Amino acid sequence: MILASRSPRRRELLSLIAEKFIVVPAEGEEVIGENVPPEDAVKMLALQKATEIYSKYKDETIIAADTVVATDSEILGKPHSKEEAADMLRKLSGRRHSVFTGVCVIYPDGATDCFAEETRVEFYPLTEEEISAYIATGEPMDKAGAYGIQGRGALLVKAISGDYYNVMGLPVGRLYRALLKNSVADGRGRI
Repeated sequence: MILASRSPRRRELLSLIAEKFIVVPAEGEEVIGENVPPEDAVKMLALQKATEIYSKYKDETIIAADTVVATDSEILGKPHSKEEAADMLRKLSGRRHSVFTGVCVIYPDGATDCFAEETRVEFYPLTEEEISAYIATGEPMDKAGAYGIQGRGALLVKAISGDYYNVMGLPVGRLYRALLKNSVADGRGRI
């Protein structure tokens, strides 16, 4: 089994259900068209990553994922600057938003299973001081939507509806059930 991601969080989450896997990050450019709904965008991006790695490792089960934060149909990816991170956090302040993770599994026989999971998150209203202090931690810079729920970003979250692990980047329960359905998992919680 191969995880097509360099995310340490996804590696950690996959280890909850898989005893043995290797990490081979996809290197290709991620491309989506304009006006693609977030739930479709993450599936497309996950499929691109999985397909790239499958082309080199056809005898393995490939798992790829992509996560975005969306508010008012605007996709918020990873910020490229502290200013962009601050803008994202202002957009999320005091509001609900969706976190979408797309997962694509390609099996050795070429069968493909792609899905998207949505989790709704509500932020507390944030002051400019809170936003600046959080950005100063450096945590927002490699996270979709400029926050990490598993870190200090937890202080920003008022409520969550859905899979917590999805917000971290991998809907573990749903992935496990997809693998179980395709006879990759053993039915006892491990692969």
